[in-house]
Amino acid sequence: MKRLKIWLRSLSLLQQFLLLAFCVAIFFMIFFFTVVPESIDSFVNTQMYDYIHNAQENLIANNLLINDNEEERDSNVNHFIYSKSNHNYLSNINPEQQQILDNIDPDVKADPYYDGVFSYEGRAVVYSIRDFDNYSIISIIQNDFRNEYRKALNDSTINMMIIVVVGLYSFLIMWVMMLIHPLNQIKNYIDKIKDGEKAKLNISRKDEIGEVAEALLDMQEELSKQEKIREEMIQNISHDLKTPIATIKSYSESIKDGIYPYDTLEKSVDVIIEHADRLEKKVYSLITFNKLGYLVDDLEDGDNLPMRPIVQKAILSARVIRKDVHFETELEDINFHGAEEPWRIVVENLIDNALRYAKSVVKLTLNKDGLCVYNDGKQMEEERIEKLFKPYEMGTDGKFGLGLSIVKRVTETYGYRVSGENMNDGVIFRVLRPKGKRKKHSAQKV
Repeated sequence: MKRLKIWLRSLSLLQQFLLLAFCVAIFFMIFFFTVVPESIDSFVNTQMYDYIHNAQENLIANNLLINDNEEERDSNVNHFIYSKSNHNYLSNINPEQQQILDNIDPDVKADPYYDGVFSYEGRAVVYSIRDFDNYSIISIIQNDFRNEYRKALNDSTINMMIIVVVGLYSFLIMWVMMLIHPLNQIKNYIDKIKDGEKAKLNISRKDEIGEVAEALLDMQEELSKQEKIREEMIQNISHDLKTPIATIKSYSESIKDGIYPYDTLEKSVDVIIEHADRLEKKVYSLITFNKLGYLVDDLEDGDNLPMRPIVQKAILSARVIRKDVHFETELEDINFHGAEEPWRIVVENLIDNALRYAKSVVKLTLNKDGLCVYNDGKQMEEERIEKLFKPYEMGTDGKFGLGLSIVKRVTETYGYRVSGENMNDGVIFRVLRPKGKRKKHSAQKV
């Protein structure tokens, strides 16, 4: 069975359809040569019984039992009058008819009909016995009439089934071709994109295939944007890394030669340390972003991490960055789900982002709903809000464009939700606790 499944999956859509058509054709042939003939024979016999009954009723209604007028009788049915008292037939019977009647018991109880069928010389003989006072009417349908009726019914059934099957197959072939053609277009489009060639995909459909085509186009557009952003980001990173490295190198060489580029030795060394710190932060951001790409929530369910100490430590470290900014806090004793180090990175990045744009105030709120970080800086542009958490997307005063994307990775991994929005007098970022049962996620590489 497993090998059969593997073999079926290896077939193309057209090959699967042809195999299905072949199996259906075999099933149709078996059905036609086994079930249909029996059904037709049963239906024909039922119709013949009804035909005989009508002929018998007509015989009695027109008093044709006494008036033996052959012209008024139905020529497709042979009637024989049997006397119950004398136990003999009152009609003239030829030898062949006698042989047929020998297979019929005229004394069988009929109420008011007794219908039967038997085989005589390779043909089916359909008869009916009608009880009438002291007599019985034994009626036998002519075999030629029955065969003609059966042949007409059989031919009409076959023709109808052939028309239905041919029409169904034609429709299925057209339908499969309508599926295969756009799928081939999609395959060719993907192959060209994979080879780095320019490609167009024109599929005007509203079904699932059309949705896949639109999704591919959207994906290609997004990948192109991301690739462009990454190229720009690499250029920016290269430039940002090049500047501190060049400064450190040149200052170090000058000091080695006994020259102090920045007045004194101490001031010159401070410049080297400053640029080394900048370089360290840039490298740390890149390492953190890459490391969190493999973050997995393998912790036990439940909120077991106290967040208040983490927020307080982050604030304590951030105060020295901008001494002109006042920190306001409303921190409750709330636990989050997750590990300490990733959540500390989240808080530090949110505070660092707030300090970059704040005029004079940064406010942090921690309660049962989650964590909020507010700053009284200028509002964000609407276009910027839509791309806040995408990697390599930098704001007007941004550094690498990785801080908020790191926040998003951690929060989603632990089942939380992060959002940013404009306020009347500033900007606020919210890390909201999940409602209901938490869904575990693994951070995905971008």
